[in-house]
Amino acid sequence: MKKFSIFYFPFSSQKGFTLIELILYMGILVLLITVLSSILSAIVDVQLNSNSTSSVDQDGNYLLAKLTHDVASSSAILIPANPGNQTSTLQLTINSINYTYSLNSSNNLQVVNNSTNETDVLNSYNTSVSGLTFTRIGSGGSGDTVQVTYTVTSRIKERAGYESKGFTTTLGED
Repeated sequence: MKKFSIFYFPFSSQKGFTLIELILYMGILVLLITVLSSILSAIVDVQLNSNSTSSVDQDGNYLLAKLTHDVASSSAILIPANPGNQTSTLQLTINSINYTYSLNSSNNLQVVNNSTNETDVLNSYNTSVSGLTFTRIGSGGSGDTVQVTYTVTSRIKERAGYESKGFTTTLGED
């Protein structure tokens, strides 16, 4: 007696994958995923490093330029008052207006217009400023200079930690 089936395939051959073929394909796929993820991780690390270094350099140089311009434009350095005094605050008179430079509670360098109480933060949100000191140099008269020291630190965490750079300069009145 001949069996009859509706699923009869007269030229049937085995179709599909063997277990060994599946294991080989999965191994190759895992290897490719591992290589691609390590490349992606390296790209992200380089981008974070680049952004961090760029933010620190840009903010540090901007702060130097801003302080240089403002001290040169000032008619008087009020704080630190005496030669040799070192403070964390700088107060200048520019065009008959007193401005105060200091760090706020979030480690941002801010300048306050003392007549209107307007406050401007000078560094970007990607960085913080620490170790801010102003030291008056000279005899205490007009044309004195101020030595400024501060450290700019990135808020972008890299694999090796946070990027940080120290800045020191001496600024003088015109």
